Amino acid sequence: MKAFVMKKIGSVGFMDKPVPRPGPSDAVVRTTRALICTSDTHTVGGGIGPRENLTLGHEAVGVVHEVGEEVKVFKPGDRVLVGAITPDWGDPAAEDGHPSQSGGPLGGWKFANTKDGVFAEYFHVNEADANMAGIPGGIPDDMAVYCADMLSTGFMGAEKGDIPIGGTVAVLAQGPVGLMATAGARLRGAGLDIGVESVPGRQKLARLYGADEIVDFTKEDVVERILELTAGQGVENVVKPLILC
Repeated sequence: MKAFVMKKIGSVGFMDKPVPRPGPSDAVVRTTRALICTSDTHTVGGGIGPRENLTLGHEAVGVVHEVGEEVKVFKPGDRVLVGAITPDWGDPAAEDGHPSQSGGPLGGWKFANTKDGVFAEYFHVNEADANMAGIPGGIPDDMAVYCADMLSTGFMGAEKGDIPIGGTVAVLAQGPVGLMATAGARLRGAGLDIGVESVPGRQKLARLYGADEIVDFTKEDVVERILELTAGQGVENVVKPLILC
């Protein structure tokens, strides 16, 4: 199969690799759609150290090609979404509610880090029943693929922020992940959802996804404006999307 790889720091290209085989609880998925993340460029630039011929990518959807004998939920032919984080769910960190840290710091991040990623015709998924989700028939792959990382990362930020019902939250930056954090904050019950952003198009999208107020840091002091909006109390939670992704 063809795979797009990081040959070494600063160098990428295509190469042929064998189609992976699943272990007893794993699956192999035929890729139908995949997205590039800024993390991929950081990886190629050496952000996580040297890698040799590592298949890149961690955001994908596809069709199940093969499953191990212990897989119960999925079968070949199923359309599936695979999260960018694929933990080992029996690990103490995952069982304690921190799946991205299973096996050690960021150990749940396997694709294009500790194993081949999804920029290939086929990719391997560990613990398939827990790390894949079926895609409903009415949702096209082009839409579903955004749930693999951007939506889930933003929602995770809102969850980890433990936003109280009726609480006040500020989301710094309204890029793709920030927009999903804004939407997540609204779903979590935020009473006042403040988006900090300077780009007009992103400001418009932030309101669409749930922001009540927009603070433009190029035109006003963010802290002063937030204090004004909250009668001097400030916010219970600050979500920083750039850190989350």
